[in-house]
Order: sequence, then C-alpha cells, then structure tokens
Amino acid sequence: MVRQQKKSAVSTARADAKTTVTPGKAKDVALDSAEVKTLKGVGDAMAAKLATLGIFTLQDVLFHLPFRYQDRTRLRRIGELKPGDEGVIEAEVALSEVVQRQRSSLLVRVSDGTGSLTLRFFHFSAKQAEQFERGKVLQCFGEVRRGPGMLEMVHPEYRLANQGQALQNTLTAFYPATEGVQQGTLRKLSDQALAQLRSYRLKDFLPDDVLRSNGLPDLVSALETVHRPPPQANIQDLMDGVHPAIRRLAIEELIAHRMALRQLRDQHQVNNAPVIAAVSALADQLRASLTFALTGAQVRVLEELLADTAKSEPMLRLVQGDVGAGKTVVAALAAAHAVEAGYQVALMAPTEILAEQHLLNFCDWFEPLGISVGWLSGKLKGSDRRSMIEAMAMGRSRIVVGTHALFQADVEFDSLGLAIIDEQHRFGVHQRLALRNKGARNDILPHQLIMTATPIPRTLAMTAYADLDVSIIDELPPGRKPVTTVALESQRRADVVQRVNAAIDDGRQVYWVCTLIEESESLQAEAAEDTAAALTEGLSGHTVGLVHGRMKPKEKEAIMAEFKAAKLEVLVATTVIEVGVDVPNASLMIIENAERLGLSQLHQLRGRVGRGSAQSSCILLYQAPLSKTARERIGIMRDTNDGFVIAERDLEIRGAGEVLGTRQTGAAEFRIAQLGRDDDLLDLVSDLADHLMASSPTSVAGLIRRWIGDGKQDYGGV
Repeated sequence: MVRQQKKSAVSTARADAKTTVTPGKAKDVALDSAEVKTLKGVGDAMAAKLATLGIFTLQDVLFHLPFRYQDRTRLRRIGELKPGDEGVIEAEVALSEVVQRQRSSLLVRVSDGTGSLTLRFFHFSAKQAEQFERGKVLQCFGEVRRGPGMLEMVHPEYRLANQGQALQNTLTAFYPATEGVQQGTLRKLSDQALAQLRSYRLKDFLPDDVLRSNGLPDLVSALETVHRPPPQANIQDLMDGVHPAIRRLAIEELIAHRMALRQLRDQHQVNNAPVIAAVSALADQLRASLTFALTGAQVRVLEELLADTAKSEPMLRLVQGDVGAGKTVVAALAAAHAVEAGYQVALMAPTEILAEQHLLNFCDWFEPLGISVGWLSGKLKGSDRRSMIEAMAMGRSRIVVGTHALFQADVEFDSLGLAIIDEQHRFGVHQRLALRNKGARNDILPHQLIMTATPIPRTLAMTAYADLDVSIIDELPPGRKPVTTVALESQRRADVVQRVNAAIDDGRQVYWVCTLIEESESLQAEAAEDTAAALTEGLSGHTVGLVHGRMKPKEKEAIMAEFKAAKLEVLVATTVIEVGVDVPNASLMIIENAERLGLSQLHQLRGRVGRGSAQSSCILLYQAPLSKTARERIGIMRDTNDGFVIAERDLEIRGAGEVLGTRQTGAAEFRIAQLGRDDDLLDLVSDLADHLMASSPTSVAGLIRRWIGDGKQDYGGV
C-alpha cells in the first residue's frame, strides 16, 4: 500500500521533470526525479521489480537502506575460526575430489599454514571442479560450521587470489530484496547512485549548525557511510542503530513523518464541525444517575473534550487510559452533550462482544433518561436491519452502537455530530475514514473521539499520533488494588483448580481464558468447550459458564449477564473477553498458554479483574520450555501493573510496526528509524519539525516526498 502511494508521488514528480542522469550534464540534476531506468542494467522488467520495493528514482535507490553488514575487508586465519564465524580466508588448495554418497558433492581441502578446512559444494559443474587444482591460492568467504573431521564452508563465495584482485575496502551491505532482485543487483545499483551523489543535487534539509552541535554528518557522508561503511566502522554500532550516520538519517525520517501528520492536521482543521454547547442538562442528569463519582482525571479529560466540541473545527482527540480507568463513561457524557445539541452519535467497536458491552452500558445510562440506543452489526438482518437504517437516516435514533456495519454503503445518518471509535488500532484506515465521512455535510465534519485501553508510549504519541490531541486518564477509581500476578507451568493445573475452588468459597468469581496458536475460531471454541467440561467436573457443585466467538450474540449476552449477576461462578472464555467486560466481583484470572500472547493482550485480559475492592490475582499458565521473548514478557507481567510501562516494553520487544498494527492502520513503516531505540531524538525532532514548517515550506514538501511519498494522506484523514 505504501509503495503504491509512493508511486503516485513519483509519477507527479515525473510529470514535472522527466530527468535522466548522464555524465557531463549540468550539476543541478535532481536525483529525486531521475528515473531508476537511467542506471545501467535497469530495463523495463527490472524497473517493474524494483517498483515492488518502492524504488522509482535514484533518490529511492539511495534511501533503500541496508539492514545488515558483513566484514569481507580483513583476512582471517583458519586456525582462529570457530563454528558460526563468518570471514574471508586466503588458502592453498591441498586436495579436490568428487564424493559419491547419497548425493554427489565436491570437496576441496584448503590450508593456510594455521589450519585446514573443507569447502563443500553440492551443486557444481565439471568445469567448476577443474578450477580447484592443487597448489592454487583461493580467497573464500562464507560461514564456518562443523563438518566430518574438520571445519567446513558450504557453498562459499570464492575467487582465485592470483588474479591480482584486492579484498573489498568497505563492509558488505545487505538490502531488503524481492524475487528477481538479488543482493548483487542492489549493490551495483547503489554503487552507481552513490557515484552520482556528489556530482548531482540531493538537498540536505537539516541545518548545518544542528548537525555540528549534535555531532552528526551531512547527508552525503551519512548515505555513503550507511551503504559502504569503511573497514574501521563499528559494525555493531551500525547494526544497533547508534552510529552517527544512522542517527542522522533517522532524525530526518522522523521529522518527515511528524511534519506529514502535522500538515494533515492543519488541513483537517480547515473544515467546519458542529458547535456543541459545553453546558447540558442531559449530561447533568446522566452524571447524577451514576452510582460512582468521576475521578479527577475523568473530569479533566471530559473538560478537554467539551472544550474541543464547543469549537467550530473538528475535534481529533485520542483518549487513552489503562484498563478500568473509565473511558466509556467519559465518552457517554460527551455523547449526552451532542444529543442535547440536536446531533447523532455513533460508537463503533471492533468486535461484537465489545460493541455489545458498550450497548448494555449506554442502554443502562441513557434509556432511563428517555434516550433510546440503537444497535447495528453485521449479524442484524432483514426487517430489523432495515428498520434500524431508516431510524438512523431519519434522525429518530440519536445514539447508535455497532461494529463495522456502521460505515457500510447503505447506512446514512441524518446529523452525525460525534463519532466515537473504541480500540481504534483494530480498525483499518479506510474503515475509520468511512465512518467519519458518514457525517460529512456541506464541508461540515463530525467531531472524532478515539479511545484506546492500550496505553501509547510517548514515543508513539509524538510520531505516529502527532496529528491527534491526546488526553490521558491516568487515575484509577479509588479502592483499586494492584493485581498480583504469578506464572505456573501447565503441569500444575490441579493446583490452579484448587485456587479456583478457594476463590469461589470466598464468594468471588473467576475467569478462565483459553488461547490457541491457531486463529481458527472453531478450534478455539472446541478448546474452551473442553476446558469448561473439565472444570464442571473438577469443580463439583459450582456453576461454570462458557463464551466464545462462534456463539450467537444473544447467547453470549445471556451468559455474560448471568456472570455479571453472580449466577455463574466461573466463566470459561476465549480472548473475546479481552476488553469491555466489567464484573467487580471477579477476583481471579487464569490465562492458559500465556506464552503465546503479547504483552498488550495479557495486560488487557488481566484488566478484567481488580475492578472491585478485593485483592485480585492473575495466574499465567505456560507450556515449558519458554522462549527468551516469552520469558521476558511473563517477567514484565509479574513485575508491574502499570500499562504505560508495559506499553514501553512492548514497543521495545515487538517494534512500532507490530504495536501500531501498520498493516491495518495504513501508517507508513519506518525504513531506518526505530521508535523504541530513537526516543531520545524526539524532542530534537519536534523542534526541527516546527522550525522547518515555519521557515522552509519547500523543505517540508521535499522531506515528505523523500521518506513517505503520499503515504500519510489517508492515515491523517482519519
């Protein structure tokens, strides 16, 4: 998707100037518009393959950056090599023979005076075998591994040393590749592009004084270093992203992303939005009917929302808060203001069970006040669906809760003033855009309130969400106690069942969550059914309920209502209960196969308990042996209940692409920047972005085109 978007930006550049780069031409040729087909070895077929990598121009070649390096600049002695080492050796052929066993192999024994090893080739020709004459000296590169009797290299790269060719004088770069585009091709293309880099124009957008004061190289030096590091360069620094050349490029990329989102925010604010009064009798009634008092954080965030919706420009606000912080009631109070002002409200959730939970809450809060709450999901069919769609289009339904069905083609609103999107990262970019556009009338857009129970690290908030205002509900309701978390091997299942018995005897309720590697809902349902049957037998005399994704909404709703009313003591469930379920009497959570879940999901599940005043516990059941990552995740869960700490560690472990879910959001993936690694650059990035946007509009356009193309247009639009 990003590549296609980038292609459109490059096509625009081509229309302005179809440039070719030929030695001897003027020095003002722009590498950002010079087509890749001007390079030797690139015809139409190769250009089409390079396009799948996002490479259309010479600038794209230069910014298609390596992801690892090999050191082929120094000779290694055979006697110092160990299994797993990579390196270049220079050695004399002692013996060459073709061995016939299960498969033919060519074995070449070489020695350099410090030791011997075998070169092994499974694919070879008779002509190739004749090259390895006794006494010839070879230079070979490969990975060393244990072989029968001595070390060996399998299919090493090699050449005759007596041809007078020197070893490479730079580290060897490896690039992201695709079918039909080999590493050798990418190196040749980058060699050609680098050769032209000093002769032709490639604008350096960062001020010289900023580079000097931060010990960073200029653009040309940084690109040359990253593509062809000199032998003295620290490979580990390059691989770890702490080399000055990497950091210089990372700063530029982060600035480009930040400016793209800021630009889109500015464009969005040109539109008009409904003006909703910050005073509402309906909201006052709703607040008075609540059985609890709002926390200080909830009051603060509500005031921020109402200040936004009282303006004539569309609100774009992200409300984040840890599990149980009370985001939904804040959203409901904002909805009450919109309804009293004469507008409709849509609340969209990514799953049926979460949408159903919102529906129950909104019905409990609004129907006693005379406001009916509508429901629209994909499972609503026939006359019920037609009636709901008509009620929305005519404006009779003032609040509608639903899933993806809310933005389908046949759905219309009479006067949508506020769109609330829960767990926004679970929706695709076009889905959120479609819901917003349902409320577009004569250049008036609805306000957007985006909620997430997955805390967003500051690193992400300053980059991927730079177009949003962010509010944080950073206070839990009074009386909440941290959940105690322990990890046990699955072999101790019987001990866990005893813990369940004890919790029930204390008058408490229990969640037992079943997870599987497979995405199949049917397999997960079967696992949950088996577990429920086993617990029913093992917990004689106690009531056990079951919910999973294959049940009908009414069945799930009935089971959840029984659990909430304490008619069920144990609820066995798949991860459908990850968010939205609120049963204060539940004090014990068991998560099976916890090693298979990410930190965010584990934290969300654990958040189903600890909602009352009793001390709550979470047991992570795992299958041994644990991988390094799984051990790290489980350790973090035991150490902290702080969702923001967990989110930061999740970012470190999984990276921004996975945390953001970029395949769904449409956000461009970073090429060289890594948000967890580069968070110390963000204040500098923010200052530089502000400076460039104020002082150099042409730099803004150039940087965005260089790093992103049009990749943020739709993303920022939602």
